[in-house]
Amino acid sequence: MKVLIEPADRIKGRLAAPADKSISHRAAIFAAMADEPVLITNYLEAADTLSTLDAIEQLGALVERRSEGLMIRGVGLRNAQTPAKPIDVGNAGTLIRLLPGWLAGQEGSVFELDGDESIRRRPIDRIAEPLRLMGAAIEATDKRYPPFTVEGAKLHGIDYTLPVASAQVKSCIALAALMAEGPTTITEAVASRDHTERLMVNAGVKISRTGNELTIYPTDELTLPERIEIPSDPSSAAFAIAAAVLVPGSRLLVEDCSVNWTRSGFIEIAKRMGAVIITDLEERSKDGAIAQQEPLSDIDVTAGPLKPTTVSADEVPLAVDELPLIALMACFAEGRTRIEGAGELRLKESDRISAVVTALSNLGADAEATEDGLIVNGHGSLRGGQVDAAGDHRIAMLGVVAGLASQEGVEVVGVEAAAVSYPNFLEDIAALR
Repeated sequence: MKVLIEPADRIKGRLAAPADKSISHRAAIFAAMADEPVLITNYLEAADTLSTLDAIEQLGALVERRSEGLMIRGVGLRNAQTPAKPIDVGNAGTLIRLLPGWLAGQEGSVFELDGDESIRRRPIDRIAEPLRLMGAAIEATDKRYPPFTVEGAKLHGIDYTLPVASAQVKSCIALAALMAEGPTTITEAVASRDHTERLMVNAGVKISRTGNELTIYPTDELTLPERIEIPSDPSSAAFAIAAAVLVPGSRLLVEDCSVNWTRSGFIEIAKRMGAVIITDLEERSKDGAIAQQEPLSDIDVTAGPLKPTTVSADEVPLAVDELPLIALMACFAEGRTRIEGAGELRLKESDRISAVVTALSNLGADAEATEDGLIVNGHGSLRGGQVDAAGDHRIAMLGVVAGLASQEGVEVVGVEAAAVSYPNFLEDIAALR
């Protein structure tokens, strides 16, 4: 589907962003692993997160849709059923990386996971290596791609240093650690989003953090609260925020959005570039304590002039999904912006480094890819043109925001890909014009 996004006079109004995709995935998986029913309110009803519900149902969980939310009756930590057919994760990269952590502890059972064409191009080495070290057997296509099988086993704890900071890989290992003999320690070079750790604390798991070293102790069961509420997604809200920053005369209020410190990288970088954003961001605990609740705040955004910046490798995990927006904003700054240490973007729904450079270049920007990031030489504006999303939801939404701020408008090809994480994106943006 094609849509022409005309330049906007301004962005103005209030936005209630959709439910957080990362937390929705995790909450459903945790509920499936629990012994007692869990009500999840404000669950994201998008393509990726619906794949997670389908997956846990195949594993034996019961999912009941009620007026107040999703009631999930789990099977317990070690009682996942073996599906009659492969688990289809669709396009859900989070699901295909997290779920094997749980399945690896299902001793004597074998599970097959598959997905769409995009997923079949995404290597699973980073989860396969630690799970094998813990005792599970992983057999992948061409030794590193889906479809692949997970053979559950009696697991043992390990000390593991992540080669690249990744909340998904960290979470996979953490889920397996719940069923292992002895503690498991995971070390990150820099911190990544911590939703899994917060859910573990809420589930009664013994877990500790010292700096970027996380230790998880095994447990017999998860004792989740009866109700889990999913907050609004800062990664989805970031697209409207970027539009309000770029379109002159704009004023936007994002209501009750998650301001978890491990998700605040985009706002911090945008403010450094000169964006006028007022909000109450959560601060990182200085004593290593893991917070239980997801913090919420309104985010007040006003358009303003931008300046270039350098995004360093240690900032990338806290803004990984929003880096395309930083690149777009850089087009409207005068000077060179560089994003470094973002090689993980090459392993998303697309090679997102190449996809962003191609998209921006097609719109008249001066952008080039580097091995682990990109460079944008901003000239204060963007002409317009065509963006092909090529199945990547964040590139689709990037094209829409670019159109709002461009001189001539942008035709977005494949805009329906936005439904993977934000089904009502076009409607919400239209309401803000």
